[in-house]
Amino acid sequence: MARIAEGDREAFRALYDDYFDYALRTANLVTRNAEAAKDAVQEAFLRVYRHSGQYDPAKPFKPWFYCILLRECCRVIEKEKKTVPYGERLDHIGTEQRFPEAETDIYAALQALDDKYRVPFILKYLHDYSEKEIADILELNVNTLKSRLLKGREKMRKSLGGTFYGSEA
Repeated sequence: MARIAEGDREAFRALYDDYFDYALRTANLVTRNAEAAKDAVQEAFLRVYRHSGQYDPAKPFKPWFYCILLRECCRVIEKEKKTVPYGERLDHIGTEQRFPEAETDIYAALQALDDKYRVPFILKYLHDYSEKEIADILELNVNTLKSRLLKGREKMRKSLGGTFYGSEA
């Protein structure tokens, strides 16, 4: 990041290459729209480049980057809500062609979650962030985050037809 702050374009290109695919997958899951995800990722990388001097090297880069990315995803979602009626989103069409059947069910269940459950769920179970890191990224109390993760798991389990731990089938 220090090299990027000094204007080293090759260092930025290496960072971009390392994080682009991962960031795009995350943004796709968060925004539920491929074009919006691309916009969010592009803006996130621009912000990283512009604000590289503000990065604290004593802290890990990945949570800082994903905080920026998630804020951009939220900004894009808000912008989209103002321009596209909610019921007219067509980005889910073709899901069955991109994913095998079992993954389609999980993907659909994940996409059906409200943002307040889906985003922490993605960060915890797909990106392996700790609860403390997620709470910091989303600017939440750790107990609030734990509650949302629990409710998110319950909603996922219910939509996938699973039984709750300890209950009889």
